[in-house]
Amino acid sequence: MHYFLLVFALLLSACSMKNYEITQTKIIIIKSPKIKFADLGYVRNSEKSIELELFIAGKNIEKISINHLICTGEGCMSKSGFNKDYLSAYYPEDLMQNILLGSPIYEGKNKVQTQEGFEQTINDGHVEIVYKVNPHAIDFKDKKNNILFKIKDTKE
Repeated sequence: MHYFLLVFALLLSACSMKNYEITQTKIIIIKSPKIKFADLGYVRNSEKSIELELFIAGKNIEKISINHLICTGEGCMSKSGFNKDYLSAYYPEDLMQNILLGSPIYEGKNKVQTQEGFEQTINDGHVEIVYKVNPHAIDFKDKKNNILFKIKDTKE
């Protein structure tokens, strides 16, 4: 009976482990009311989930996991709850994952193709966003809410 419980526990724990298909080391700069960070980090993703792992001087200081919820060291919350607590309540739920993946935000609103990627400018009274994506960098700046994300390759 003890062996059965041990095998069962191991199977369950193995199922809960995430296998990320892509892991990238990036230079990450985040400035928001609750997060201030500038150093190396890992962006990992699979088809269903994304993880941002932040390091300072080689020490892991924060892990943000995104699937149907967003989990941080403080616990898990809905995507809109995360936006309200960490970013801006006016952001769409999928904003954080779209930034990490370099995907269009606000369902592609005002998207303009550039030679190497795309740019979006969103001004609606609550946000004043300039978002630029190319193969080597992601740059998100919201002047109205004083929020900045910069994600760059470690070598260009």
